[in-house]
Amino acid sequence: LQQHFNHHVFKQEQAEYEREKIDWSYIEFVDNQDVLDLLEGKVGILDLLDETCKFPTATHKDLAQKLYTGSVCKESKRFSKPKTSISAFTVEHYAGPVTYECSNFLEKNKDFVVAEHQQLLGASQSAFVRDFFYDMDAAAAGGKGGKGLAGFKFNSVGSVFKRQLGDLMTQ
Repeated sequence: LQQHFNHHVFKQEQAEYEREKIDWSYIEFVDNQDVLDLLEGKVGILDLLDETCKFPTATHKDLAQKLYTGSVCKESKRFSKPKTSISAFTVEHYAGPVTYECSNFLEKNKDFVVAEHQQLLGASQSAFVRDFFYDMDAAAAGGKGGKGLAGFKFNSVGSVFKRQLGDLMTQ
């Protein structure tokens, strides 16, 4: 949301002032796009978290190792590994560094829903309930959907958040 605000208030307005040759002072602002790419970009932190959640025996240390060795994290100036930890990472946000401990990330991100329940609640007459059980696979397949893995569907908290944020940004 901060990036959306920056884009509309700063970037677009300043570009319009330049086009209209309006005398103005450039406003400096922190462009947080590199942090967004690190968090939610392709093979970013949320993707690596989702990937790790798909392995039933994975631990928080496995997640930390994926983050430490993942190309997006290794190449980002905004990502670092604290020297004294084997399962923490630091993200340099626009407001300053924040260190996260990987413990409980996997448990908090998992959201297994029985496929039949997902289908039933996704067809609710209540738009509010329907939105919570939106079937991403069915939408991507043109509404056909499938049974999923052994009757269960993996929708992580992170992937649902990314979808809902994307939907909000397109409105």
